Amino acid sequence: MRMLRAAVAAMALCLIIPSFATAQNLDMDAAIQARYEKLDSFSADFDQTLTHKESGAVEKRQGKLLFKKPLLIRWQTVAPHEETLVVTGKEIWNYIPEEEVAYRYPPSLVQDSRSIIQVITGQAELTKDFDVKAEGREDGFSKLRLFPKEPAPQMVEAVIWVEPDTGYIRRASILDFYGNSNEVRFNRFSPDVSIKASEFSFTPPKGVDVEDRIDSAVPEKELFR
Repeated sequence: MRMLRAAVAAMALCLIIPSFATAQNLDMDAAIQARYEKLDSFSADFDQTLTHKESGAVEKRQGKLLFKKPLLIRWQTVAPHEETLVVTGKEIWNYIPEEEVAYRYPPSLVQDSRSIIQVITGQAELTKDFDVKAEGREDGFSKLRLFPKEPAPQMVEAVIWVEPDTGYIRRASILDFYGNSNEVRFNRFSPDVSIKASEFSFTPPKGVDVEDRIDSAVPEKELFR
């Protein structure tokens, strides 16, 4: 009887705790995409490392990312590299306090799967736009290397590290055409949190110059780096 009760308890546990691991019967990229299709929002604290290949310069940043579907984003880095990026369906605001300027861009600039913000928010179409190579485990995460089927200057290769039990992306590194890398690592990740709509609105501070580039396809620098 004791063995029977144990067996029943084990079966019940399997039924009530759905795991990303069970989805891994699918291809890993399809399983990750399926996970993010169910995710409505998240907040995360991040560390970012930018490496310039030619000069060898390394720049480190810290900040906070808020995300809500379909593609609402607030990306905030702190001193000494303060910057605010707000993405809505209408526009992108990029505010750099040190320069006392706010740029306004069209949202199309971040709607490409090959942009880092699409990758780290899980919105990149892995099964459609990439060839994916699984590279086993590293530091407890599942490691996947992504090769865009149509490479672009901003991305020729990417690596993501995924929590094996949940399917959430916790780290991503993007390599551009020139060999420069942009790595974002989430050190705190909270899925499906309630985020106020006001977090995704932006009004330039009084006295700040506004450069309206809503009709421009090319920003002064790559966004989110």
